[in-house]
This record gives sequence, structure tokens and C-alpha cells, in this order.
Amino acid sequence: MTALTLSTAAVPGLRADAIVIGVAKGSASKTGGPVVAPGAEAVDQAYDGGLAGVLETLGASGAEGEVTKLPAPAGFKAPLVVAVGLGAQPEKDAGYDTEALRKAAGVAARTLAGVKKAAFALPLTDAADAGAVAEGVLLGAYSFDAYKERGKDEKNGKAPLAEAALLGGKPRDKAYKAAVERAVAVAEELNRARDLVNTPPNDLNPEAFAAVAQAAAKEHGIKVQVLDEKALTKGGYGGILGVGAGSASGPRLVKLSYTSAKAKKHLALVGKGITYDSGGISLKPAGHNETMKCDMSGAAAVFAAVVAAARLGLEVNITGWLALAENMPSGSATRPGDVLRMYSGKTVEVLNTDAEGRLVLADALWAASQEKPDAIVDVATLTGAMMLALGSRTFGVMANDDAFRSAVHEAAEEVGEPAWPMPLPEHLRKGMDSATADIANMGERMGGGLVAGLFLREFVGEGITWAHLDIAGPAFNEGGPFGYTPKGGTGSAVRTLVRVAELAASGDLG
Repeated sequence: MTALTLSTAAVPGLRADAIVIGVAKGSASKTGGPVVAPGAEAVDQAYDGGLAGVLETLGASGAEGEVTKLPAPAGFKAPLVVAVGLGAQPEKDAGYDTEALRKAAGVAARTLAGVKKAAFALPLTDAADAGAVAEGVLLGAYSFDAYKERGKDEKNGKAPLAEAALLGGKPRDKAYKAAVERAVAVAEELNRARDLVNTPPNDLNPEAFAAVAQAAAKEHGIKVQVLDEKALTKGGYGGILGVGAGSASGPRLVKLSYTSAKAKKHLALVGKGITYDSGGISLKPAGHNETMKCDMSGAAAVFAAVVAAARLGLEVNITGWLALAENMPSGSATRPGDVLRMYSGKTVEVLNTDAEGRLVLADALWAASQEKPDAIVDVATLTGAMMLALGSRTFGVMANDDAFRSAVHEAAEEVGEPAWPMPLPEHLRKGMDSATADIANMGERMGGGLVAGLFLREFVGEGITWAHLDIAGPAFNEGGPFGYTPKGGTGSAVRTLVRVAELAASGDLG
């Protein structure tokens, strides 16, 4: 990953390949044009205070995500200035929003692919700003090139930005250092989650995913337990076994346990890990299979969050459950109409084998419930219905407790992950009634994302606070990159889970 340093060096004499500055959209009641943001004073002074005018001449407006390049002033060691848009200029005496800084840093880092060193002179008013810029740089510089041969063409030949110096960052200040260290830990694990999501399914089956988790657990002092087909059969995990029955690659349930001697709370995280989803016997139509390697994004997020918590030494006990299976059609696959006996003992009539995520999650949720944690949060690319409701950049939050749902939603918004609270309407539960089993895995078509949430609720232990994050939209970006978000796997929900864990550790989760 990009190497990060905090620096108090003067901009003109700093040896770098580029200097990144911020530019905002000025108020229409004033200039209406671009406004140079704090941090770029030395550059503006070298232009005799006319940098905003130069940028406007070059077409800059300060809009979010906009990038304008211009030669550095005479006497500067760096040859290039990169002005990146921050969006609307804040009100007087108000600092820039941390998410605006994070996005601007990400855009700049991605733009500077192939560059060895860049100095980021963005507006920093406190340690939180420094952490946001650091996080944006590390996430924006991400690239997945494990399957590409560099040097064949210009596009594949550019390595990520190698080094970034954060100017105005107070390298000896404990708060600034801690903010950057946190950003590094979270970004590195989030990028590891992105790597897992982007890895093709022929190289990442349930066994391979479990091996990655085992290696990371050993490195970071996390206890790990892996249940294979034999152990799952002995334990009666009918949901996970039923989903994985059609694949030559057997399912796994991975338990990751991070403990702190000072912990007062226990948080369980459960992730859907379908390493490839063909739909099973209820085969997906053509055009819907190509990105289904991303159906393990929930498990990747949980894995990354547990490791990040361990690296940060959070004072909370966290158990991560990765429900891993490959959903394939074959002579041994679960059929529509089959009945599965779940780990909880409850029976489920499978009406659609493409509604498989809720089946593996159900077993993992019940397993998590047996330890009586203070709260459970599950994460899954669960339903296309949630994408229809909230689009491709926002995930839904459901819960069996309104206050907890609000706390998780606020945590997501705080770290810059768009989310929206969703209800669990009781009248939709009746649609899953089955004449054959205790419950069916499908209900009414309308409100399908909420129906899935109601299904999962059935497998949460009594009295346990629970939230469900449906990340079907933002987990995989099929469009062009934006902000610090790349094309492909995004690492959605990792930062939310880490923030939830931090709140649990501090006793502020609600």
C-alpha cells in the first residue's frame, strides 16, 4: 500500500512529484467561482494571490471529484500542482466535512497512479481531518492487479501512488499519530476485503477463504475455528450444507474470536460468504452471473473488521462468523421444494435456491446466538430488492431494536458509508408461512429485502439485540471509480463495523 508520513515541511522546498491542494465552490453571493482551500497558501502566494483565477481559467469550479492539473510555480521542487474539488465552501469558521476530505484525497491518489511521491496540502483542522485524508489516500490508491501483467500497456503499467506526505499533520502530536495509525489499519484490512471480493471464484472457494482467515488470525492473535463438511454435518448445520450441496467445493463455517482483557461487551458479526452464486437449480438468467464472485462481500467485511479491531486493540470482545459456501447446480444440489433442517432445529422449505444467503446466515446467526453476545450485526449482499429500493451506493439497515438500528445507521453515516434505516413490517411475515415446514425461504415479492430481514430475525436468539445490513448495492461497483471507491469490490460495511465495535468498546453503542 501507499506509504504515509505526517510532515511539517514547507511546500516550496518539499521534494515530491506533485502537490495536492483543495479547491471549493465559492458562494454565489460572493465570487461564485473556485476558492482555494486552506493548506494551499504557499501555492497561492507564489501565484501572487491569483491561483483561484488561474484555476477558473483552466475550467475548475471546485465541484466534488473535479481534478485540475497545472505546472507548479517557479522555485518549487515539485513540478506539478493537482487541485482537487472539495464541493461547497463551508460556512465561516466551519471546517470542511471529513467525508469531503476523504473523497478529495481518494480522487487525487487515484489520479496520481504511477507517481512515486505526492504531498497532500489539504485543509486539516484537527486529527480527525488527518485521519480522513490518510484513509482517502490509502483507499483511493487501491488497485487490484494480481491477474495482470504490468508493462504491457499504459493502463496496466501504472503502479499505485507509492508515497504520500500529509502536510500540516503534526507528526509528534499523539492524536494525529493515532488517527493516521487507525486509518492505516482500517484501510489495509478494507483493501484486503476488496482483494477477496475481486479474486475470481476459481481461486477463492470456501476452503481457500477459510485458509486466508486462518493465516490472518495467526498473524494477529485471533483464535480461529473452521468447521468443514464433516463437522457441519455432525453439528446439524442444514442451511450451510444445503446451499453447498451442489458444489464440488465443500462449505465452511469459520469462527474468528478476538478478545480483550478489558472488554465489557461482546459483539458478534456474521457475514454471508457465497464465494460464487449461480442461483443453484433456480439458475440465474444470462447477464446476472458475471459478478457473482462478489456474493461473499459480507463475509469479507466481517473478516476485515475483526482483524482491524485486533490491530487497533479495541477493548471489546468480537466474534466473527463467516458462513462460506458455493451455490451451484448439480445432481446433488438442493432442489426447490426440498426441506432443510437448520442448526436451530427449525425446518425451512426451499422455494427458490437463489435465496440461499439467508439460509447460510440463519445457521451462523443461531450459532452466534448461543454465545449470548450483547449484540449481533450481520452483513450480506442479500437481495436485489434492496438495490431497487436504495440504489447502488446505499445499504439498508434493519434491526429488532429501533435504537440499535439508529445507532448502526449513525455509525455508518459517521464514517462516510451511505446507509438508510428500513422497517421490518410484521404483515410480511405471513407470506413465508409453509404448509410443509416451519417457514419458507421466500415470501411476498414486493418488499423482498424486508422479507429477507424478517426471515433472518427468526434465527436470532431470544433477547439478543440484532441488526442486518443488506449491502447488495454498494458491495460491488460495476461503474467507473468515484471518490475513494474503485471499480469492482468496494469493501462496503467494513468501516461501519469497525465504528460499531469502537462504540461498543466505549459503551456508546446504545
